[in-house]
Amino acid sequence: MAGEVSGDMFAKCRDWRLMDEAVAMGVYPYYRPIEMPAGAGEVVVGGRRVVMAGSSDYLALSGDARVRAAAVAAIERLGVGTGGSRLTNGTLALHEELEGRLARFLGHEAAMVVTTGFQANLALSALFGPADEVLADGHVHASLIDAARQGRARLRRFRHNDLGHLARLLERGQADAGRLVLSEGLFSATGDVCDLPGIVKLAERHRVRLCLDIAHDVGVLGAGGRGAAERFGLQSAVDVYTVAFSKGLGGLGGAITGPEPVINYLRHHARAMLFSTSLPPASAAAALAGLGIIEAEPERRRRVLAHAARLSTELAALGLAGVGPGDTPIIAVPVGDAVRCMRLCSTLLDEGVFTLAMIPPSVPEGRSLIRLTVTAAHTDDHIDRILDAFAVVCG
Repeated sequence: MAGEVSGDMFAKCRDWRLMDEAVAMGVYPYYRPIEMPAGAGEVVVGGRRVVMAGSSDYLALSGDARVRAAAVAAIERLGVGTGGSRLTNGTLALHEELEGRLARFLGHEAAMVVTTGFQANLALSALFGPADEVLADGHVHASLIDAARQGRARLRRFRHNDLGHLARLLERGQADAGRLVLSEGLFSATGDVCDLPGIVKLAERHRVRLCLDIAHDVGVLGAGGRGAAERFGLQSAVDVYTVAFSKGLGGLGGAITGPEPVINYLRHHARAMLFSTSLPPASAAAALAGLGIIEAEPERRRRVLAHAARLSTELAALGLAGVGPGDTPIIAVPVGDAVRCMRLCSTLLDEGVFTLAMIPPSVPEGRSLIRLTVTAAHTDDHIDRILDAFAVVCG
């Protein structure tokens, strides 16, 4: 560019200092290159082997030999890509097989497979219009908020898991509008589960639809790994699920499941799906293999939840206030200040444990936290090492 311009949209980029300041302090915890033995409880960072306590590969399926073999076989038979969108030339028999399996697994009539979990949530925007209201929990994923905004629905946020606030919003809303309550089953940052029984009662009382994002609970919660709704015995009360394959299924991709007319409508109106290249063959085959393992090996989720309960209890015994919840694979350690959170994350890595620093905008201002995750690849020794690291940094 020959010279400066007025109202330069790049000015905010030059003015943003958080990364530079964190790097200068030696506490910047993001974009670290990882050498990851797929599905393992340990990774290599900067030439050091450390415990991975920040992965969402909860069931350690990304490295499972059966999942990898299914992906390799799909590549050898079908190549690495599809060359088109689902609508045109990008639909494979693998996609349709996976859709059928997912719909049956989650108790819905139909499913639509897309390329990422974010894309699955964004595809919901096709259901929303200016006359509709979306009532979303204050902690839902950014992709769900983007969907409501892109669909031009009236977005109303209720305080996290505050059913009294949700009830007041429903009472004040337009009863003749198309309305939908939007929540996550297992909240990705804080590790707590939505109050689904309460939400269902309110949804039924006010005759509104219910959509649940089960990205983090599918495969892990519920007797059969079907998520929070199965844990509460309320699967039939959920109208639509959005699913990500990158957590409990250990791979890449996403899906929406629900009534067949809804899925057929999305197949022809969801821009996020219509104008994106479809899920690669390897990812579809890996998801199918992972789903089979979820159904056949419940001991994986039992091991995850047992480790999580122990880790949460013993972290609290170290004097860490507010640690929780302990009944899901995600354990949040409240910190508060963003810089302090990044510093703690870096110190834990120095002690041999890789964790996640959750700072705004991922969490509200002043509520930064260290996010720990437990996976089926962890051993008792790994849990011991995580506890030892926290004992050092908190001592």
